[in-house]
Amino acid sequence: MLPIVTMAIESEPDVVAVRQRARRIAELLGFDRQNQTRVATAVSEIARNAFSYAGGGRAEFLLDTKSIPQAFIIRISDRGKGIADIDAILEGRYRSTSGMGLGLIGARRLMDRFEISSRADEGTQVTLGQKLQRATAITQGFLAELAGTLSRERTDDPLTALREHNRELMQSLEDLRRRQEEADRLANELADTNRGVVALYAELDERADQLRQASEQKTRFLSNMSHEFRTPLNSVLALSRLLLDRIDGELAPEQERQVTYIRRSAEGLLELVNDLLDIAKVEAGKVDIKPSAFTVADLFGALRGALKPLQVSDAVELIFDPPNDIPQLFTDEAKVAQILRNLISNAIKFTERGEVRASASYEPDTGAVTFTVRDTGIGIAPADQERIFEEFSQVETTLQRKVKGTGLGLPLSRNLANLLGGAIALESVLGQGSVFRLTIPARIGEKPVEAPAAPEARKRVLVIDDDETFQYVIRQIISGDARYQVLEAMDGVHGLRRAREERPDMIMLDLQMPHVDGFTVLHELRADPDTKTIPVLISTSLTVNDDLRARLPADMPVMSKATLSRETVYALLRQAIR
Repeated sequence: MLPIVTMAIESEPDVVAVRQRARRIAELLGFDRQNQTRVATAVSEIARNAFSYAGGGRAEFLLDTKSIPQAFIIRISDRGKGIADIDAILEGRYRSTSGMGLGLIGARRLMDRFEISSRADEGTQVTLGQKLQRATAITQGFLAELAGTLSRERTDDPLTALREHNRELMQSLEDLRRRQEEADRLANELADTNRGVVALYAELDERADQLRQASEQKTRFLSNMSHEFRTPLNSVLALSRLLLDRIDGELAPEQERQVTYIRRSAEGLLELVNDLLDIAKVEAGKVDIKPSAFTVADLFGALRGALKPLQVSDAVELIFDPPNDIPQLFTDEAKVAQILRNLISNAIKFTERGEVRASASYEPDTGAVTFTVRDTGIGIAPADQERIFEEFSQVETTLQRKVKGTGLGLPLSRNLANLLGGAIALESVLGQGSVFRLTIPARIGEKPVEAPAAPEARKRVLVIDDDETFQYVIRQIISGDARYQVLEAMDGVHGLRRAREERPDMIMLDLQMPHVDGFTVLHELRADPDTKTIPVLISTSLTVNDDLRARLPADMPVMSKATLSRETVYALLRQAIR
């Protein structure tokens, strides 16, 4: 450390002089006014302790040139009997009527550095330090100029010291006033915000009441309207049936066609009315659950007969898989049948060729039975998979124009599933078909059933390899599984760019590539915060031995291209993603 000046502390004026000198040196070293005051206050407290409790001492002002940044150091030593319990004082546990200990605690809080040592035979030494705020380091030449400046200035003028102290006090009071004004302003803003929040809550409660009333009115309207429509519709259906059955005589071919159109329109309108009435009942909580014991085999048998007329094309086969190991169910059979009729009839409508297959399975651990309706139809785009469960929502397709519907079947089915303590889940790939799953408790009210998890998004696999043949083989293997999507890069540079831009779910990396090999690519991936967590699977033509594994992370899966197989690829993909 480089010395600046040393001062004796023998009297009360010496304490004032040490304070003045500390503040002046801090000013010359480039400290701002606030830090000048902090240094002067801390030094004054420790110097006063040395004079009051030890009878005197000395203050050394130094510059620590080895610390980064450099620091202004003040070391105050006394010739007293030491401090009996320093730890108790510094922890605030010491209580003294004379104020002993408060100066030490205050000085420690004000300064960046605080060190104290005290022994009965050596006295007490306190070291204070404050980091410099300068951009450039202080040299010995600068210190020599600083010492010359100090030597020309008087430090024993008590009036000057008092004026300086008053000025610092006024500055502190002004800072406190500004902070109080800022605190008052923030308190007023907070009070205004609180009033706004309270008003917003009141408005939200009012809107919620309005929505509840509107919902109740809508339910009553739908219920009343549905009842009013059903009577004339049933009359239209009955009269059209009489005409088609020739009860009152023969019909001309054109008349028969017209009556048939009338009946079909009435049937469609009656279906809409019935669905509206069911939805209104569910929303109003007026639907009663009537559980009964039945078997899945009997349920499938009844559905097979009821849905047979819907098979208007031999190109679509309706299949009910025989249920195995499913216990007798105890729930509302009519509502389960209604849900399955909606799901199966929709599947038949939107399947032009292939099959519609219904099956059931039982999970003993949860006590749940899952009915699955799988078709090979047109499928549903991801953006529409939630929308189809909204009332009156229909997806525009070429088939939709041919098979008009109410747009209420799926919303009603979901509401009924919730009423039975279950849920409906959907998986679909556009152009490949759809899978609807209805999961309900096998015995209603006994065990809650969690909704089936939504299908996971496809995992994107980035293959970084310069071998076109291997790229083709991997593409053929992985592309056959709908759970994965293949991305490709023909070299390390291209691979790193795609990894950073597209963030794949995992990377299949070759080690032998020109320009940038796989080891370098792996190092770059791990060094980049955006890619370091992406799982990597090594695929290589090198011999997979201990030397090779020693160059790779211990837990990284490695696949030899010599033993490439479909099973190996999928097993390692699952391992890497885990």
